[in-house]
Amino acid sequence: MSNKILFNFKRVCCSTVPHQTYLSLSLSLSLSLMDSLSLFCTGALLAGGLYWFVCVLGPAEQKGKRAVDLSGGSISAEKVRDNYKQYWSFFRRPKEIETAEKVPDFVDTFYNLVTDIYEWGWGQSFHFSPSIPGKSHRDATRLHEEMAVDLIDVKPGDRILDVGCGVGGPMRAIAAHSRAKVVGITINDYQVNRARMHNKKAGLDSLCEVVCGNFLEMPFQDNSFDGAYSIEATCHAPKLEDVYAEVFRVLKPGSLYVSYEWVTTEKYRADNPEHVEVIQGIERGDALPGLRSYSDIAEAAKKVGFEIVKEKDLAKPPSLPWWTRLKMGRIAYWRNHILVIVLAAIGIAPKGTVDVHDMLFKTADYLTRGGDSGIFSPMHMILLRKPKEAPSKS
Repeated sequence: MSNKILFNFKRVCCSTVPHQTYLSLSLSLSLSLMDSLSLFCTGALLAGGLYWFVCVLGPAEQKGKRAVDLSGGSISAEKVRDNYKQYWSFFRRPKEIETAEKVPDFVDTFYNLVTDIYEWGWGQSFHFSPSIPGKSHRDATRLHEEMAVDLIDVKPGDRILDVGCGVGGPMRAIAAHSRAKVVGITINDYQVNRARMHNKKAGLDSLCEVVCGNFLEMPFQDNSFDGAYSIEATCHAPKLEDVYAEVFRVLKPGSLYVSYEWVTTEKYRADNPEHVEVIQGIERGDALPGLRSYSDIAEAAKKVGFEIVKEKDLAKPPSLPWWTRLKMGRIAYWRNHILVIVLAAIGIAPKGTVDVHDMLFKTADYLTRGGDSGIFSPMHMILLRKPKEAPSKS
């Protein structure tokens, strides 16, 4: 049809206008058609790029959360920025961070702010794991989680406790691997709902139960679990012995508990300004009342009555670096950050999401520096046993 129109246009022009004018009109028409084509191609590229950003790159590893679904957890969209400012204000009052009664609200606010971003950009397991040659990040994470339940030596049908379960990524991997019944506890109600949804979607809701509660005051009976584990969760406790005492109380005598702890290592120097900056950056960006030294972990466990079975930093060689994934994710961060800015600008994501995402990127840099320098480890493993003859701790 367009060829016929152009032919008629030429015939009319040749018979009614001078040759020079005809050439000018032909050129204008050609340029107009080229402009239309360029505009169409540009629009198609923009539409394709937006689809690629949101639908292809948007979902996290396990397709749990999309960029267009980012929220502030249980916080209403219009209050996300205010809650972010409130979270940050905790660090202007360091003495309050060390107060046990202040910490639960502090941690709850943090996980309302970051849960969706974690799920979207990282996956459903909110922790690190050593890199494994030939394995994806997802597979390395799963193997790291399965090792935890293998260490506590449980049988199918045993009832075990996940101390600080988040949205339940480790819980589901551990339940599928061991066929034990896993009860998870998290202080954040939004995470409870997310975990239950994921459990049902994975067909593991018969093995996985999620409870909203404070792991410093757990709503479970004494001597009611056959084993327990925590994966990078007890770092949120103001005093490690308080959460260890609760785990000790609910475990059956003779049962095992394993924890992967965030610690400063023997390489950390409190008189080194750069070391202090890195550790404080990790604390601010991860809702930590204060990182503990690797040498404090066993002491806290003994204080509440546990026997030390094994202690090892799983981040040390021959394990490959756990922070490689953070380094490799820098391009993904900028891609994601641009998308978050766009979604916030058009009102799909809460305004404060941009601030939270920026905070997490800066924290990733501190974590990477902590790993590179060897002054920080997120996987100091300690395996503990509750003595068979030990009385319950109340």
